[in-house]
Amino acid sequence: MPNFYSDNPDLKFHLSHPLMKKIITLRERNFSDKEKFDYAPVDFEDAMDNYDQISDIVGEICGNIIAPNADAVDKHGPEIVDGRVKYAEGTQQSYDALVQANLIGMTLPRKYNGLNFSIIPYVLAGEMISRADAGFANIWGLQDCAETLHEFATEEIKNQFLPRFNEGATAAMILTEPDAGSDLQSVQLKAHFDSAKNIWILNGVKRFITNGDAEISLVLARSEENTTDGRGLSLFVYDKKSNAVTIRRLENKMGIKSSPTCEMVFKNAPAQLVGDRKMGLIKYVMALMNAARLGVGGQSVGIAEAAYREAVKYAHERVQFGKPIIEFPAVYEMLALMRAKLRAARSLLYETARFVDLYKILTEIFDQKERTLSAEEKTEMKEYRKLADAFTPLLKLVSSEYCNEIAYDAIQIHGGTGFMKDFPIERIYRDARITTIYEGTSQLQVIAAIRGVTTGTFLSQIKFYEKQCSNPEWDNLKNILIAMTQEYEISVKKVSDAKNNELLDFQARKLVEMAGNIVMGYLLLLDTLRNNEFHIDTEIFIKKVCAENKEKFAYIENFEMKDLGLFKTQINFRHN
Repeated sequence: MPNFYSDNPDLKFHLSHPLMKKIITLRERNFSDKEKFDYAPVDFEDAMDNYDQISDIVGEICGNIIAPNADAVDKHGPEIVDGRVKYAEGTQQSYDALVQANLIGMTLPRKYNGLNFSIIPYVLAGEMISRADAGFANIWGLQDCAETLHEFATEEIKNQFLPRFNEGATAAMILTEPDAGSDLQSVQLKAHFDSAKNIWILNGVKRFITNGDAEISLVLARSEENTTDGRGLSLFVYDKKSNAVTIRRLENKMGIKSSPTCEMVFKNAPAQLVGDRKMGLIKYVMALMNAARLGVGGQSVGIAEAAYREAVKYAHERVQFGKPIIEFPAVYEMLALMRAKLRAARSLLYETARFVDLYKILTEIFDQKERTLSAEEKTEMKEYRKLADAFTPLLKLVSSEYCNEIAYDAIQIHGGTGFMKDFPIERIYRDARITTIYEGTSQLQVIAAIRGVTTGTFLSQIKFYEKQCSNPEWDNLKNILIAMTQEYEISVKKVSDAKNNELLDFQARKLVEMAGNIVMGYLLLLDTLRNNEFHIDTEIFIKKVCAENKEKFAYIENFEMKDLGLFKTQINFRHN
């Protein structure tokens, strides 16, 4: 099979964004590691060459190992043997290949045997792996737990656990329970401190845990007696070597079958506290979830890439009425829109990743007191954090919804054959469905992203993009985006002026999607300024979302407060 990096020029395009020089120079602390580690880059060009080479290795593994294993793993999946999870043969082979290439823990500092990579190539690797096998991408992506330990754990815990990632340790974030899914404040797994042994002890049940039988697990548990909300929860790290957890069952899922989803029983399981008590949900899990949502953004783009490619391939091969179906307008319109949405979501993915990279790097320098940040850097740290907080839920919402739409259309292009298990698109379609659900449903992402609307964060960034698009050649598209922005501002004002939280919640998704459409339109236009090859997708996308935004604008303009009552009446009193 092809190399999943070299066969997709868009990846190298986003990897070489102009902001990468700033990101890498900060990440490498002006390349200070070159004196300590012989594999550390000596300058920006050396670092970029390293990023490129590692991405090529990931692409090779994806094309030659992970993707060929995907169908067999989907059919057989993991199993429980003596209370432990055993990966499918193909899953283990894929993971071993990444371990042997020293790609686990790639964002960790070199003193923990990591590559000290920025988030960008890590997200890029996740996208390629997701294209190869979306379920396996979950096992790969849970190395986010290493980042959480690095950010919040004591030096003792870091030294104990972080080097193990490079050696191949798997990870899990153990949060949800039978009665605590999205509502993590309801977590009841008990943690009590055994003063005699000087260790925390965990007891209870966790459910729907991805990769639950991992070597290193971050566990959310109730450490404070007589509490019922998030203020009574702390975060712990559990080592599988303790052998105090039993895997009671594996969920039989619709898709992503290569990643085991477990029900787990903790029985006097020893664990160590991460960070401060009572901050487990409020601070640490929120950071972990944001990283996971960025990961699902990459996963969604990877699945969409796989679906689009399968659709194009089939449309060229399938002949009806004497010609390939790709020559029919009904089909090539679908494919063109699929491609435009895919590229828009990818641009949003890497823009978000850049924001996350910059705020995390600057925050780490500041928190660790490595040096004094300049006044400009302090301002940037706050600005990039604000943008990361707004763009992450927007990315999760948009990319996962687009992923499902693209997979749906890919099935449609396949026709009846797409409904059969003979073609990869059937598996890809099933894998896509979870992306709008886990790590916070689309509805929850709207709740998080609406703050970017009400605080003006999205509008401010849109205005920034508008100033960057200064090439008169593309003024026709820029003018469409300016008109869309004006409609967006009118809609936001109308909803905000009502000063009714229920109305804001009701219209939130439309407002967030309007903002997202404008943001992605500008990102594609900026991509076109860097590479004219993007111009067709940019024009298709902007004209399509312009029509979508006009529909949302008209709906909000014509909506009256009394209409809220119509919806509530219909559901509360007329539902049989």
